[in-house]
Amino acid sequence: MANKSIFGLNENIAAALSYLFGAFSGVVVLILERENKFVRFHALQSTLWFLFLYVAGAIVNLVFNIVFAIPLLGWLLGIVLSPVFWVGGFILFATKLFLMYKAFSGTTFKMPILGEVVWGQIFK
Repeated sequence: MANKSIFGLNENIAAALSYLFGAFSGVVVLILERENKFVRFHALQSTLWFLFLYVAGAIVNLVFNIVFAIPLLGWLLGIVLSPVFWVGGFILFATKLFLMYKAFSGTTFKMPILGEVVWGQIFK
């Protein structure tokens, strides 16, 4: 029998749900789940990963808004970088699905660097 978590959900479902709405769902699950370390690990990893992405995205957006305001250069960069942004967005979405899959399958998948930090906080 699988371990239970918040709202009586199996721990793998609760852990996967922590990735569903990015940092928001990670924070909600982290606040509500006080006991299950597997769920708390995934919730904290989700929260920190998506907060990092939000901040990085805001910085990139600011830089490119400045660069794209330059006549001609901004237009050319927009054409060249548009496919890069599409591919990057797809990779980030695939990462989210991968993390949800790993959590749902019951695996404590540690992302490089971030996963070690989270592991140290949850399992200390």
